[in-house]
Amino acid sequence: MKIGVSSYSFARYMRETGCNYIKICDIAKEIGYDGIEFIDLKPEISGCRDDVETARQIRAHCEKIGLEIPAYTIGANFLCDDPDAEVERVKHCVDVAAELGAPAMRHDACWGPAVKGHGYTWRNAVETMAPYIRKVTEYAASKGVKTMTENHGHFIQDPERVEALIRAVGHPNYGWLVDMGNFICADRDSLQAVAIAAPYAFHVHAKDFLFKPGSEPNPGAGWFKTRGENHIRGTIVGHGVIPVAQCVAMFKNAGYEGFLSLEFEGLEDNMIALKAGYEYLRRVVG
Repeated sequence: MKIGVSSYSFARYMRETGCNYIKICDIAKEIGYDGIEFIDLKPEISGCRDDVETARQIRAHCEKIGLEIPAYTIGANFLCDDPDAEVERVKHCVDVAAELGAPAMRHDACWGPAVKGHGYTWRNAVETMAPYIRKVTEYAASKGVKTMTENHGHFIQDPERVEALIRAVGHPNYGWLVDMGNFICADRDSLQAVAIAAPYAFHVHAKDFLFKPGSEPNPGAGWFKTRGENHIRGTIVGHGVIPVAQCVAMFKNAGYEGFLSLEFEGLEDNMIALKAGYEYLRRVVG
């Protein structure tokens, strides 16, 4: 199992230093990561004309320094006013993933239970979104890119909901980006969730959280609420309540041999968190 890191994990460092994508690739390589994945490429950061040119620049540099690009991550919402237009937009993102040389692309499914004021149950939402997501993955298959959805965004976050979506789409090119930490956002146990998710895994994120029960006051800066009104905050991988080592063992037992990518979104110093998280995952992976 190789260890990667998401460009999202460098967000604060990039804001504070003004560094670009090329610089964070060099930092990831220096720390020891085997790969780096990217999220919603912004041409203004690279000084390129568009996201396609940005992808080409990043790919060339990563090939030069020997750093893999296992995935590309984008936002999406198929519970929208014009899902056909969203399909076309996400297809363009598939083209960007192909230019990056990323074998997989994660897109969101939706961000909530309602569109135009009409409520959806999660089952209704799955039925509505599946045909559009199937169109995306069929196109992506022609480009050699697998697509996947993450347990992310509260509404499609529970393991049963993501599994239902994958089965409704019903295409071998579509699977799951399993974020072992995100299940806590829906107040779900990570080990029970990974038991459901592992057979569908195309890619895996390692993320960790601190936790306080909702019966206590909000601790303050950096904390946010779970769906069940508990309090959580992102932290260095290995420092929180997510059973990361057990989850990794479960993925291994399920036969997963892909990338394990670190995501950090805590208040701790960015570079300390990325180095400590890498060292922890290297010990866990063995």
